[in-house]
Amino acid sequence: MKRILFFAFIFYLFLSCSNKIENVEKSIYYWKSDSWDLSPKEREVLNNLKVRKLYIKFFEIDHNEAYGDFPVSKSSLRFYQEEDFIIVPTVYIKNEVFKNTNRARLDTLASNINFLITKYTKDKFERADPVKEFQMDCDWTLTTKDNYFYFLKKLKNISKKEISCTLRLYPYKYPEKMGIPPVDKATLMCYNLINPLENHSKNSILDIEELKLYLNKKRKYPLHLDIALPTYSWMQVYQNDHFYKVIYGGQKEILKSLKEIKPLWYEVTKDTVVDDFYLRIGDKIKYENLTPVKINEAIEVIKKNVDFDANTTITLFHLDEEQLSNYNNEELSAFYSNFSN
Repeated sequence: MKRILFFAFIFYLFLSCSNKIENVEKSIYYWKSDSWDLSPKEREVLNNLKVRKLYIKFFEIDHNEAYGDFPVSKSSLRFYQEEDFIIVPTVYIKNEVFKNTNRARLDTLASNINFLITKYTKDKFERADPVKEFQMDCDWTLTTKDNYFYFLKKLKNISKKEISCTLRLYPYKYPEKMGIPPVDKATLMCYNLINPLENHSKNSILDIEELKLYLNKKRKYPLHLDIALPTYSWMQVYQNDHFYKVIYGGQKEILKSLKEIKPLWYEVTKDTVVDDFYLRIGDKIKYENLTPVKINEAIEVIKKNVDFDANTTITLFHLDEEQLSNYNNEELSAFYSNFSN
């Protein structure tokens, strides 16, 4: 009997440590606003990885006293009749939109977002409406939670679509404090864990020890959870020791003009022009990028601590030819398949 109980205990431990996704749906974010079409390389990546689902940022919502709530950074991407992508219109809404507002304004916001998504869908897609889901992306806080949740309910009622939202790690870890968004499902954003301007010694895109602070035990979230992973890099430019701007493009060329001065930090060694912006000798750059090893390490932390459903979507951020050139097809493919291994 003791022998049987021993093996039963070992079997239980094995099952409790195993957290594979039976069916991984591959997807990727498209977050650019200045392109009319995917590049040949970007289409090649999608085909090689067999990704057919795209979360496309249609526009962002900003707010000021003069104009109220208004759309900015509209996407120019188009798709055509023969393309069979599953399209999820995604809208980034600044948290300020939900401060000092009221129900009437939130009703109008939900109605306007539904109208614009519907309009842009008809303009962008030369085929029948392919959209079944809207995703809202907002870093809501404790003070804006009630207004944001009211808006999500209203959008669901108006659109008659499946509504998903992004979920940062803090509200994931503290649902009793931050609440459960009233949506059909959420995408857990496993990146941007640190304020990039407040901690100069860590990679703000993805720091494994920081990730472990939030994913520190197995949890079952009350909503279906999908997962989003970072596959991007950026350069934070400092002039005279003051933050100036972020550079996403032309990084490989810029690296030729830099020398490393300490981990993550570089100094400009010759004057360089980047998209009409001048990098001057002596400027400092914090260069944050991610290796495949680092991303796969994060995947293991996620697998150990997040309770998945059998069918789960894994989304990479984001579809950009230059950014994805840092990884080969095998490495990108593994970011999906490792969730099933």
